[in-house]
Amino acid sequence: MAPSRTRPAYTADERTQLLGWLDMQRAVIHWKCEGLSEADAHRPVLPSSPLMTMAGLVSHMRWAEHLWFEVILMGRPAEGPMLQGPEDGDMMVEGIPLAQLLEEYERQCAVSDELVAAHDLDDVGRHPDFKAAAASVRWMLLHMIEETARHAGHADAIRELLDGETGYY
Repeated sequence: MAPSRTRPAYTADERTQLLGWLDMQRAVIHWKCEGLSEADAHRPVLPSSPLMTMAGLVSHMRWAEHLWFEVILMGRPAEGPMLQGPEDGDMMVEGIPLAQLLEEYERQCAVSDELVAAHDLDDVGRHPDFKAAAASVRWMLLHMIEETARHAGHADAIRELLDGETGYY
């Protein structure tokens, strides 16, 4: 189930706030996909970015979670379309149903959450081939809040261009 679009409590501890803001932005991505037809989910609306479809954006977010938490934090193999294959391969999702992409994103977020829960905020990454592995879990969470919020904004604009639906949270 997709996370709630609820802001964390004003006085919550740091970890709760970081995870709460990330979950809220993840939930916006899911929300912006609600009720989209497959045709609309795969329809580009930005002439200069033909891969920036709602489906492509969801796939990109799934692979960004994978990169930061499985690869950079845990040191697992650098695999997947974001790291192998053509540039923007993570957004090349023609023929993949939006529901499948959303399920994969949700599962990846659950994996990310488990990995983060097992680490202190001051722990750093382990992958020897990425300079970003010097980042702390805190930094990674802040980055993923920024990354997810930026793309939630893209999703908002894409959705409005597709069918006029608007709203923040």
